[in-house]
Amino acid sequence: MPKLDEAQAIAALARIDALHTGLTQIALEGGDLSGIAAEVGRVLEVGVAFTSTDGRERAGALDEATRSALSLSDLLDPTGRLRTERMGGGAPVVPDGEARALRVAAGGADLARLVCVRTDGPLTDDDVHALERAAAVAALLITRQEAVTAVENKYQGDFLRDLLLRRSADPAYVAEHAETFGWDLDRPLVVVAAEIDPGRDEPASSLERRQWQERFSAAWRQVSATLGEGIASVDFSSEVVTLLPVAPTDLEPHPGHDLVHRAVVAIAGDRGGGRRPFSVGVSRVARSVAELPEAYAQARRALEVGYRVSGTGSATFFDQLGLHRLIALIPDERELRAFVRDVLGPLSESTKEAAQLRETLQVLLDTNFNLAEAARVQFFHYNTIRYRLSKLERLLGPLSDDPHLRLNVAVALRVYDLANT
Repeated sequence: MPKLDEAQAIAALARIDALHTGLTQIALEGGDLSGIAAEVGRVLEVGVAFTSTDGRERAGALDEATRSALSLSDLLDPTGRLRTERMGGGAPVVPDGEARALRVAAGGADLARLVCVRTDGPLTDDDVHALERAAAVAALLITRQEAVTAVENKYQGDFLRDLLLRRSADPAYVAEHAETFGWDLDRPLVVVAAEIDPGRDEPASSLERRQWQERFSAAWRQVSATLGEGIASVDFSSEVVTLLPVAPTDLEPHPGHDLVHRAVVAIAGDRGGGRRPFSVGVSRVARSVAELPEAYAQARRALEVGYRVSGTGSATFFDQLGLHRLIALIPDERELRAFVRDVLGPLSESTKEAAQLRETLQVLLDTNFNLAEAARVQFFHYNTIRYRLSKLERLLGPLSDDPHLRLNVAVALRVYDLANT
């Protein structure tokens, strides 16, 4: 038995040495995470993947059997995200084996996760030691790659911002740079503006927020690459702007919406792994590069109105804004507030009584002034609704008989909601 233990120890040291040699060679030759994953998987005879800190796969060597084992263990969400938050110190068991996630970090920064899966038994201490070495090499490669990516992203961001703000008028200049970045802008596109929703009562440092934004931007780039070729996706510091293609033969009532929903679902995943809730605004279809600036303005408008009306986690399309779209076109907020005061009078105040009357007024409008239905919706006695209607008409005018007045009041209520959310 001792001789067997000694033989096993020698074999383990040989594997670690072989892995160290292979990883060193990969690093010296300018390799990438895919090369490291393949080498670790080959030497240790395990499945390996590198993911973002929230579990989105960046590179890997996982065969179908390994992915199936992860899925059976509920370690793979429907969008393909590896649930790394479940692979902590407990080292979850896959059928007849084990899955583990190790931090890939450098200089105190959390860079990625190294996921290792063995389907024929538990990981040994020697395996974990070898994986820690692989994580250290991966940290070096990621740090180098992120430095290059940061420069590229800034250059791309400056270019796309200039294009969307009408600062780049020369078509030849635009075409040359788009080709350099590998973007295909010469096709129908929708502009998607996405922002991480502000946290409520959740303190966070500027460094944490920057990390959230970087992870969010990387997720959009990664998912966009799976949706088609030549898709531009750029971080504008506080928002991510992506230009998603629309098939020229798309005859749906709202072309491009399906692709947007696929992107949003893939990026959101199951909200695990520290993913932040976010909202998106989507433009109408831009048929040419010249239409992109207006499309970007539409996407921004949809994002802002959608957040006000629907709250966090909203996906708002400009062509579905309805009345809010017209309201959002008015830049002077003081004029909007003046309109609300003129139409609603005392109901525009921030008192409890005014709020209750606004609620009843909205219900009456929604039920076409059917008093019995309005009473049922508000759980009021019929006479209570009659009393409130009479009070509303004393304050605002003959709502029951004047359709033009009802229209003005309905619009004023919408404007009030937008201005006070």
